Amino acid sequence: MTNTPANWPKDHPAVAHGKIGVLLLNLGTPDGTDYWSMRRYLKQFLSDKRVIEEPTWKWWPILNLIILTKRPGPKGRDYQTIWNTEKDEGPLKTITRGQANALQERFERQPEVIVDWAMRYANPSTESRIDALFKQGCDRILLMPLYPQYAAATSATACDDAFKALMKMRWQPSVRVAPAYHDEPAYIKAIAKSVRYGLANLDFEPEKIIATFHGMPQKYFDKGDPYHCHCQKTSRLVREKLGIEPDKWLTTFQSRFGNDPWLQPYTDKTVERLAKDGIKKLALVAPGFSADCLETLEELDGENREIFEEHGGEHFAYLPALNDSKEGIDVIEAVVRRELMGWIS
Repeated sequence: MTNTPANWPKDHPAVAHGKIGVLLLNLGTPDGTDYWSMRRYLKQFLSDKRVIEEPTWKWWPILNLIILTKRPGPKGRDYQTIWNTEKDEGPLKTITRGQANALQERFERQPEVIVDWAMRYANPSTESRIDALFKQGCDRILLMPLYPQYAAATSATACDDAFKALMKMRWQPSVRVAPAYHDEPAYIKAIAKSVRYGLANLDFEPEKIIATFHGMPQKYFDKGDPYHCHCQKTSRLVREKLGIEPDKWLTTFQSRFGNDPWLQPYTDKTVERLAKDGIKKLALVAPGFSADCLETLEELDGENREIFEEHGGEHFAYLPALNDSKEGIDVIEAVVRRELMGWIS
């Protein structure tokens, strides 16, 4: 609503208030696939001290003199293979927008709830969307990081970005943060249903199924990050929900870079080993991704497919993320409604 409380001066400007904002937060995607768009995106992403926990004196020359010189071109070409040319944007942006629109429809009977979305890196920025929600009268905002498993490099940095925006506001809204939902029953049920549907629509039966999660440096885990434990629990719960025997289901980690050891076993090395060991039929699922993106569409369905086939594999499938499917929105709605208790009836 937009009005002025009765006890305020009559000449006080109208103030929008009484609304509740839900802000979906995801990682981000470059504004384009050209060199400079990719460079801006990589610079923002890889300058985040939550992502790269290295001393500035050590990381700055590596980032600015090597990575930001050599990587924008090849990464831009990788993004071109999955780019949504119709909307001229990355699929992560398309899907996250779709998730926000679908969630808004779920609150049709509660018009006081306004759903929006933002990216930690690139656009639309978290600060711009918090400002937009506040201007629409949202004096209470729920931050919903779309990361089922908590990690400092994802969940925490998304919240850091939101808190930085709040620091600039004279009149801050009340804020809640939805926790990780790695063992949320609605999430486990949705992933299992999606996997079951995906397997039923294959023209082959996989000999092995890999649940692959985004990796992180081993030293982050050693410092106390719960991400590895969250991933392992998610994987176990989904396998049990599907009734799949442990020897058919593997849990691995992908997307590593640099020379430091990362969480193991590595997805690409596991795919290669299975093919060399005579496995001919393989399926991959990525429960940690709420939306398909470069790491799933290009890395899993592209690079790992090639690795498998080059070493003797014959039938390969990547089972899509929940994205903005009904099951995917069911999960987000379940978490959001739970966290809005006391704010909405």
